[in-house]
Amino acid sequence: MTPASGEGINPSGPFQVGVTGGALTAVALTGADGTVVKGELAADKWVATEDLGYDKAYTWSGSAKGEDGAEVPVTGSFRTVKPGRLVNASTNVGDHQTYGIAMPIKVTFSSPVQDKAAVQKAMTVTTSVPTEGAWAWLSDTAAHWRPREYWKPNTEVSVNVDVYGVPFGGGAYGAEDVHVQFKIADRALVAKADTQTHRFVVFRDGVQLYDFPASYGLESDPGRVTRSGTHVVMQKEASRTMCNKAYNYCNVPVTWAVLISNNGEFVHEYAGSMDDQGKRNVSHGCANLSPANAKTFFDLTMIGDPVEVLNSSVQLGPADRDYYDWALDWAAWTAKSAVKN
Repeated sequence: MTPASGEGINPSGPFQVGVTGGALTAVALTGADGTVVKGELAADKWVATEDLGYDKAYTWSGSAKGEDGAEVPVTGSFRTVKPGRLVNASTNVGDHQTYGIAMPIKVTFSSPVQDKAAVQKAMTVTTSVPTEGAWAWLSDTAAHWRPREYWKPNTEVSVNVDVYGVPFGGGAYGAEDVHVQFKIADRALVAKADTQTHRFVVFRDGVQLYDFPASYGLESDPGRVTRSGTHVVMQKEASRTMCNKAYNYCNVPVTWAVLISNNGEFVHEYAGSMDDQGKRNVSHGCANLSPANAKTFFDLTMIGDPVEVLNSSVQLGPADRDYYDWALDWAAWTAKSAVKN
């Protein structure tokens, strides 16, 4: 029996009974409350097919019959581990959703992870087409997975965060597994936002669709510079109000707002800067387009599309928070893995 007895047993198993020189006639694994654990019985092995609970007592019962016809009892008991605390996991991608070609996968944990290697080994990403990718820990509570290059259109992706029973360190364990399936869009939409030519150019599958005049962040103030690097579309709002208390404005209404970084950078309509669009950078960090052009981009783009900001004096980085994943080259990205090859 595995285990035959003991305390502090991992509830994710394995739990099984095997026999040599005979056959199992009956096996049951029963909780203290009388609940029978589901399992599969073959001639020489019984295997539990579900996880057990934390901090619970279980009892083996049943019998095996030897080749000589003698009955041998199956008996034993054990108790599963009592976690110091349970850690929940959640993902930024939704089940059966569709995303653009730059979409990173983010797994967020409800408290800091001490044993990142153990947790990372329990997380897998599988794809319908060969895709090179890797996990990187961007904080103690978040692991991101991204492909080395942009996703190929129509890729189907499965994310398995099998952390139930996994020790997180410090007495913490995973609360439950998380499984998500999503798809990459059937087109590769890329926007190139050049802060020096003051253009916002949109490509689909490598073919230029639009070349819009734009105004970006005022370059004489480092706090207003639109960060260079590959941003990722995170959210879309047909209308919203903009606030930046550091620059003494709030409740400024705009339309067709596309969030491209959690540092507050958007692509949005701003009729007030149309005289500057295509000529000068005057914004507080956002990409300003005309109302008509902003709506065109708003209607085309989806969550996960890349917006490649070019030639500004400040680089996208950790201070900009999600998602600065693509600002790291592949060597820097893989260096943040907790599991070394």
